[in-house]
Amino acid sequence: MTTRTAATPQTAVTPRTALTTRTAGGPVTATYWMDHAWLGTHVEPDVTVEVADGRIAGVRTGVETPPPGATVLRGLTLPGLANAHSHAFHRALRATVQVGSGTFWTWRELMYQVASRLTPDTYFDLARATYAEMALAGITSVGEFHYLHHAPGGTPYANPNAMGEALIAAAAEAGIRITLLDTAYLAAGFGEQPNRHQLRFSDTTADAWAERASLLKGDDHTLIGAAIHSVRAVPAGQLATVAQWAEERNAPLHVHLSEQTAENDACLAAHGRTPTRLLADHGVLGPRTTGIHNTHLTEEDIALLGSSTTGTCMCPTTERDLADGIGPAVALQKAGSPLSLGSDSHAVIDLFEEARAMELNERLRTHIRGHWTAAALLRAASADGHAALGRPDAGVLEPGAPADLTTIALDSVRTAGPVPRLAAETAVFAASAADVRHTVVAGRHIVRDGRHALIEDVPGALAAAVAALHH
Repeated sequence: MTTRTAATPQTAVTPRTALTTRTAGGPVTATYWMDHAWLGTHVEPDVTVEVADGRIAGVRTGVETPPPGATVLRGLTLPGLANAHSHAFHRALRATVQVGSGTFWTWRELMYQVASRLTPDTYFDLARATYAEMALAGITSVGEFHYLHHAPGGTPYANPNAMGEALIAAAAEAGIRITLLDTAYLAAGFGEQPNRHQLRFSDTTADAWAERASLLKGDDHTLIGAAIHSVRAVPAGQLATVAQWAEERNAPLHVHLSEQTAENDACLAAHGRTPTRLLADHGVLGPRTTGIHNTHLTEEDIALLGSSTTGTCMCPTTERDLADGIGPAVALQKAGSPLSLGSDSHAVIDLFEEARAMELNERLRTHIRGHWTAAALLRAASADGHAALGRPDAGVLEPGAPADLTTIALDSVRTAGPVPRLAAETAVFAASAADVRHTVVAGRHIVRDGRHALIEDVPGALAAAVAALHH
């Protein structure tokens, strides 16, 4: 393993200890033999994938026995899963926010309390454990929608990207790829200054945000993208600055969009148009852009998103947890908006559940079954998710693609019984994250037989990181 030291996370007045982390290592050459693999359209038995320099060099079918030296992956092997929308620190809210009742807005107050306690060190610990949980769930790449930039009160750290670099280091230690979507979050609402909780989030202007974000650096496992928190959090006149920053770098651009009807109402009152129309008018929409949630849309909104091929990231487990509603995913996809999936607030971390929930939500809403095939749902959880995170070559088992693999058991109490040719349907409609047996990133075995290879005790790491924020 190689060693990498993140920039020292410290406040302007108080030194902190540097975060030291190990990366996933150098390029890997290996051979994997799979008794069943999903090749995009069907399940194929007896497949060998050859890896060179961390990428798939060859795919061979009809290989009835493992070649000498090959690593055997028993079950159904899929392309690595993409979690297109994450707020790592929300993992500390699991169960805590299930006490009592309320709305999205009361949930947000509890979220602010956790955010106020984070430091670069404690954020690293929590993110490292959360990303390890993702690896155990078969996720090989995460889109981290990152807006917790500064110290409490809004004072910049001596290293202005201490928090973002902590997330990058955490993903490296957990062995997964990250697209850090550095987020502009400048206002509390239309014409409102940030509240005391949001001072940590704000760079005060989009130009100042762009100056800080430009200091972030990617690497083999890290891409740097941009995000607009929402139309209520970035003044309309500054939206184009963020969009231009992303365009100049050919970087992904994400935005929370119409998650709540209250946001739509406030936008109409302030600008006389919907959030989607406001984004369109300021040049934010387009094929590198992904709207998160896209829940409460007009027909015109759907047409604007589809015609611009702006993506849609659905986060069904969070949307149902927060009582947000069911977004028009079918209509969006038909209009031309590619679908991806995210675990968002991490009520659970399970991309199979996200895929299943998107279909089952539509069944409840329409009283009709079968809006998407298992193949389409797997694509949303893999290839289209990776594309939304700036990796359009990922999410397929084809030569030239990153050698990122996820294998689920076909002999667990959830998956046993169906014939192998229905393994894709089994994965989407019966399997869970608990069925993941192997996760491979860039050809390197990160999860082997259900155990994380880099972090010995992931549950213990999660418990300790969460406890540190609730004491």
